[in-house]
Amino acid sequence: MFDIHYAPEVFEAKSQNKPIVALESTIITHGMPYPQNVETARQVENDVRDAGAIPATIAVLSGQIHVGLEDSALDTLAQARDVAKLSRADLAACVARGGNGATTVAATMIVAHLAGIAVFATGGIGGVHRGAEHSFDISADLHELAQTPVRGVCAGAKAILDLKKTFEVLETLGIPVIVRGQDTLPAFWSAQSDLPAPLRMDTAQEIAKAHQTRHAMGIPGGQLICNPIPQAAEIPNAELAPIITQALNEAEAQNITAKAVTPFLLNRIFELTQGRSLAANITLIRHNARFAAQIAAEIQALQ
Repeated sequence: MFDIHYAPEVFEAKSQNKPIVALESTIITHGMPYPQNVETARQVENDVRDAGAIPATIAVLSGQIHVGLEDSALDTLAQARDVAKLSRADLAACVARGGNGATTVAATMIVAHLAGIAVFATGGIGGVHRGAEHSFDISADLHELAQTPVRGVCAGAKAILDLKKTFEVLETLGIPVIVRGQDTLPAFWSAQSDLPAPLRMDTAQEIAKAHQTRHAMGIPGGQLICNPIPQAAEIPNAELAPIITQALNEAEAQNITAKAVTPFLLNRIFELTQGRSLAANITLIRHNARFAAQIAAEIQALQ
């Protein structure tokens, strides 16, 4: 019914039991403009390699699941129009119809698990949108973390979300939220928030051991590792909060809903910060990719 195409580098890594890090592809198609999207994608892949693992960017091209994108496929995806934004609900439909799709956190986790990859890196996870008590707009990423045994490294939930409700849902679903090296949760573009860290671990080795222990105990689901953006690259919360509020108000006034909300908000915040949000986004995803590679290497060493 479906098959997985492995890029040669990923196929070799699997055959030799090298550590692999899965990477989502919506950051390419929906997160950044061309050519910064393809430049960043290549930088992130190189960051994974430099940190001792093999990158596997995941996407669906002409109905085929790709685990790892060769240069030509990455270029094609970066310039493609009308690429579907895939989550759990529509991943299989895109494959069945022979379509093109970029994977969100949820879809990336599903494919990574199918491919036997234990760790993925992203910028920020989806979560509970502001006003969700009326809209019921909650990302599928949260439930995916509760059921799919893949470890995700991010800079926290996207700051456009209701962070408190997002982490309440993660707690309710029993998802370990581990913050690297600090006692408060990061807030995507900002290194700090006013929310306490549920769990703190300072090294990739500690996180890998927690992964192995959870697996040995038969506890389902994944782990969420929150890796704060380097402070030199952050946009402080106090500066960012009114900008996010303005963007949210504009989205509501224009009746933008569902999957269109996040791309609209990210683009509007980019405009209102005069590009600083994009620079911070690039820094944090590269930072996460390097740490994910360290965790993947530690998991491989334990196995």
